[in-house]
Amino acid sequence: MQEPSAVGDVPPVAAVRHITCTLCEAMCALEVRLDAAGTIASVRGHEADPLSRGHICPKALALQDVHDDPDRLRSPVVRTPAGTWREVSWDEAVRYAAQVLTAVQREHGDDALAVYLGNPNVHSLGALTHHPTLVRLLRTRNRYSATSVDQLPHHVVAWALYGHQFLLPVPDIDRTDLLVLVGHNPMASNGSLWTVPDFPQRRRELASRGGRLVVLDPRRTETAKVADAHHFVRPGTDAAVLLAVVRELLTDDLADRPGGPAAYVDGVDRVRDAVEGFTPELAEEVSGMPADAVRGLARDLAAASSAAVHGRMGVSTQAHGVVCQWAIQAINVLTGNLDRPGGTMLTTPAADLIGRGVLSPGGLGKRRTRVRGLPGFGGELPVSALAEEITTPGEGQVRAVLTIAGNPVSSTPSGHLLDEALSGLDAMVAIDFYVNETTRHADVILPPASPLERDHYDLVFHMLAVRDTARWSPALFRPGRDTKQDWEIARDLGVAVLRARGGGLRARWSRATLRTEARLRLAPRRQLDALLRSSGARLSVTKLETMAAGADRGPLKPRLPERLMTPGKRIDLLPAVVADALPALLTTLSGGSALAEGELLLIGRRHQRDNNSWLHNAPRLTRGRARHALLAHPDDLAVRGIRDGDQVIVRSAVGEVRVEVSATEDLMRGVVSLPHGYGHARDGVRLRNATRLPGVSMNDLTDPSAVESVSGNAVLNGVPVTVAPLEVGVSP
Repeated sequence: MQEPSAVGDVPPVAAVRHITCTLCEAMCALEVRLDAAGTIASVRGHEADPLSRGHICPKALALQDVHDDPDRLRSPVVRTPAGTWREVSWDEAVRYAAQVLTAVQREHGDDALAVYLGNPNVHSLGALTHHPTLVRLLRTRNRYSATSVDQLPHHVVAWALYGHQFLLPVPDIDRTDLLVLVGHNPMASNGSLWTVPDFPQRRRELASRGGRLVVLDPRRTETAKVADAHHFVRPGTDAAVLLAVVRELLTDDLADRPGGPAAYVDGVDRVRDAVEGFTPELAEEVSGMPADAVRGLARDLAAASSAAVHGRMGVSTQAHGVVCQWAIQAINVLTGNLDRPGGTMLTTPAADLIGRGVLSPGGLGKRRTRVRGLPGFGGELPVSALAEEITTPGEGQVRAVLTIAGNPVSSTPSGHLLDEALSGLDAMVAIDFYVNETTRHADVILPPASPLERDHYDLVFHMLAVRDTARWSPALFRPGRDTKQDWEIARDLGVAVLRARGGGLRARWSRATLRTEARLRLAPRRQLDALLRSSGARLSVTKLETMAAGADRGPLKPRLPERLMTPGKRIDLLPAVVADALPALLTTLSGGSALAEGELLLIGRRHQRDNNSWLHNAPRLTRGRARHALLAHPDDLAVRGIRDGDQVIVRSAVGEVRVEVSATEDLMRGVVSLPHGYGHARDGVRLRNATRLPGVSMNDLTDPSAVESVSGNAVLNGVPVTVAPLEVGVSP
């Protein structure tokens, strides 16, 4: 796909550059042609790249929109007493940011500061190498991130089964014969916690070799529409279906066939006993998926020469996400498809963050939130607790917040309540290049360079890719003289915090302080080079710079049991966090629906042209039909006297929104859907095209008190709501 050239003569090409798109997990390789003036003449996929193979989606074309965006901050800004923004120098901004944060900690304790890291951090090399050091030196236990919005159950299960939160097996789609996706829409996302660029072509290749795609989802998504089979599953009940599949595999001894569980797997008999009550009939009763279809899916998985099951947002952002993700892993283990070509496999990353001990293995419940006692994991607390930690008085109350590339007002539960909480802080600092729903509350905003102005290497997503590759992406444009990279902001703010704390020369020049400063001053390129050279890949940044298509290290390879981080390198298939959750889950599911009369279940959705809570002002992405409407089944609208296109009021236990409705049979009855990341009408948010995006924030309806039963992850799917015509729902 290529952005059409302007009418008239095509400018002569002065240079061809190869870079990586950093806007989603697919990390597609791009070929950018620059004209004689040094501006972008065209962007297309790099066909020689062994991973993305020439694929490109509309988001890649929006990189130029982000770079040129007049809304993007180029210089630091400080909030004035009148509530406006004033540009200041970097020295003044960094010094002020350090002063307001350390002042709060000095008066109220280190934990009076909370830090929130957003999704874009994992798409920036400099953020990954330097922000963890910055956060550690701030000495607060109140650390939050987007992880507990949409993916924490994955990490809890990986830690419990395999010994490390980032040992996340991915489907080997290029060799599988049966791919089963649960609450997963890679036709829109190109994978999530699974880097699978050009999913549409890979799906066609699956079909060409006689393979099948099966999708379980309450919406007929873009992926479900190209599947061989799609089964509607009521939101929040996936666990019943997945556990019934596990039960069938064990009841009928399907897992005892050749190629069943590996010799390093323990606890199969305990699993058999634990899932006995989760019958296909129970699954049909609570989920709507026929019992015969559940049994058929189990038989197909057992009989396939290779199969891979993977679940994503739909199963992680519900009340039983950990059990769902565990059941998916158990199915792959029991059918012998874990660590098997065509099954689910681990990567062999050229920069091995796990093997080199860079990433924490994780750990559940070592710390808990102050107000509600929600469990922490891997050094972070669930973000559903952030608003109450700010508004609840008492020792340890959060009084200051640092957000780094995040917009939790838009992306976390009850964003409107967090919005109110942020307005009452003593201090707030943001590292971001937009004034958005969250950063509008900041005292100072420190804007990093645009994605096209920085070097890049995907430290995280090479660990989740469908092929082992390594690719260095040089900055397309030279940063401006007054521009700072993510890592330079972290360096300068970290050093300023150390200076603001004072404590005399001995404290300022202690061995620990010197080590911290040294880490902050070490450029990302040098840190990456050390990782590459020490991980056994025989690569370096210099060598990668000579490879326009990067290094192709081949298809995924078996890595187990050597890669396990568990005692004795064995897998306990029924870890305690799951075993303890199953009895209560069986009671809950057997008790029937808790919905009140007239209630519907709300789910989210994403679109290929959206990127969470941003890019909604990118001209290339906002073209075409509006995507903000509430989707609902025609039958559900008819019984409520609502017509397609009407304005409706949607209410939940915590809030309400008003939005246009669109009738579609792509939703199962009883389910409605709103897109994630909209709602840009709050005061002070600057978006040129906001008038074209009247959408509301789905998270003004989600409830922070409703969290995943084991991990505390946010529950964004299966939210009970009522929908009524606007003229009826509006109070006089």
